[in-house]
Amino acid sequence: MTSTGDVSEHPPVAVLAERLKERIYAELTVVAVVLGLAAGGAESAGAAALSVAGTVLGLWLATIAADHQAHLAAYGHRPRGHELRRMLFVSSALLIAAVGPLLLIALSALGALELTAALYVSAGISLAIMFAWGLGIGRRMGAGLVAALVSGAVNVAIGGLVVAVKLLAGH
Repeated sequence: MTSTGDVSEHPPVAVLAERLKERIYAELTVVAVVLGLAAGGAESAGAAALSVAGTVLGLWLATIAADHQAHLAAYGHRPRGHELRRMLFVSSALLIAAVGPLLLIALSALGALELTAALYVSAGISLAIMFAWGLGIGRRMGAGLVAALVSGAVNVAIGGLVVAVKLLAGH
């Protein structure tokens, strides 16, 4: 971290934790969206891409608006300088969750695989990422390999439960 509190070089652990939280939230939301599209028989790759991109963009804009309002309430002024850069750095993790699904949808549009398969593969990759996060978290906490594997499995199970609730709610 620079002397100005800039997050561009080496962000503090708390900022990285917030960024990971945003990424996990977006990842779960995108999994629910792509599974909903796959189960509902998405009309086209273009429509699926718009759904994924629109969902993530909407999440990002909502997060920016909420962070802005919270900052105003807490500090009495608009975020600026390092505060604004920190807000954008943390929330940008939301946008990353769309990259994988959009690439797979693009491959589908090019005829490399069926759209439904692309959507299911995308969900599988996202769940594998969540498993890896759980595994890494377990290892970071000093757990042995077996306990870290259980941590990864629990992470996926919790993610699966959240996705199921979102799908049942029609998201």
